[in-house]
Amino acid sequence: MISRRTLLVAGAAASVKATGASALATEPHKGNGMDIDIKRNGSRPSQKGSGDWFTGNVRVDPLFQAPDPGRVSAGQVTFEPGARTAWHTHPLGQTLIVTAGLGWVQREGGSVEEVRPGDVVWFPPGLKHWHGASRTTAMTHIAIQESVGGRNVDWMEKVSDEQYRK
Repeated sequence: MISRRTLLVAGAAASVKATGASALATEPHKGNGMDIDIKRNGSRPSQKGSGDWFTGNVRVDPLFQAPDPGRVSAGQVTFEPGARTAWHTHPLGQTLIVTAGLGWVQREGGSVEEVRPGDVVWFPPGLKHWHGASRTTAMTHIAIQESVGGRNVDWMEKVSDEQYRK
């Protein structure tokens, strides 16, 4: 007896053959009259975090930037031990999803808080803060923020070694 899954796979293969499409296409796909866009892993180059905005070794891997009228973007950021952002704010706030390591976050006037994989951090709009790795352990997070007026962050002064020490 032929299973439903076999029929679906066979149908998809016939569709690919008939259209000349590749199962690994990197261009937008149409479905129900709307386009979807698949960003293939490895198609967006990693970037070194700018020395103007970061202290230490930081790698930024862009994940996505929504097309207009969307305004959300995200990146995966990896901080080596001791690395951190400068003080900054976000006009519409920022969400961090910690995916690896051990990190620290701090809002202006608050204490340094430890974050670990699975933790989700929300910084409200306009709240001055910083985030990064602990002194001894790297940390990776996904940063999600929205743009307003073409900007999603306002960078400020660097976090001093004294401010960073926990």
